[in-house]
Amino acid sequence: MVVRQETHPGTGASVSPAEFRDAVASMRSARLRPEVFCEEMPAPQRIAPYAAALSADVTVDGVDVGTGRIILLHDPDGNDAWDGTFRCVAYARAEIEVDMVSDPMLAEVGWSWLTEALDAHGATYSMVSGTVTRVATESFGGMAEEGGTAQLEVRASWTPGAPDGSVPGGASLDVGPHVEAWGELLCTAVGLPPVPDGVSVMPSRRGQRGPGR
Repeated sequence: MVVRQETHPGTGASVSPAEFRDAVASMRSARLRPEVFCEEMPAPQRIAPYAAALSADVTVDGVDVGTGRIILLHDPDGNDAWDGTFRCVAYARAEIEVDMVSDPMLAEVGWSWLTEALDAHGATYSMVSGTVTRVATESFGGMAEEGGTAQLEVRASWTPGAPDGSVPGGASLDVGPHVEAWGELLCTAVGLPPVPDGVSVMPSRRGQRGPGR
């Protein structure tokens, strides 16, 4: 996959620092399930001096059932709100069964999908925060036959690395596990079964969708 890197005019960021370039390179190494079509997207401006972003769609039997994005922010001077110099910002939205919306545990379970995925992929993180939103839509009149739809949205951010936001031993920050955890969140939210132990997933890349996509 190709990750677009953004530097923002007026910030003095003409050339991205080596630690950010290394972190972006690790984003490219993330291995995602073949149902996840992942590609670059424009990174948001004015949030941090440096940013890189990915978007993804989850496709099952030719139908898009989930979508999301993950953004890596970097401020070499640090950010008190992050407690570090890097920050991951992620979003995931999935189609769910309408009757799930009324489940009082849905939001808590949806949040656990994220934290459990981060832990399962060995992603070290701190200062995690976010929201889980469930949305139900009902159709009336001439559209009544279409029935209702429901979606679950997870928005989250966290500081990758050690609890203080640093990278132990001066090593480069490996964002790959964080991207893989985000990919797993997308797949879990749409109801895909876990990949069995011993089965390797393929790197997500452009062009993996079938004809007509």
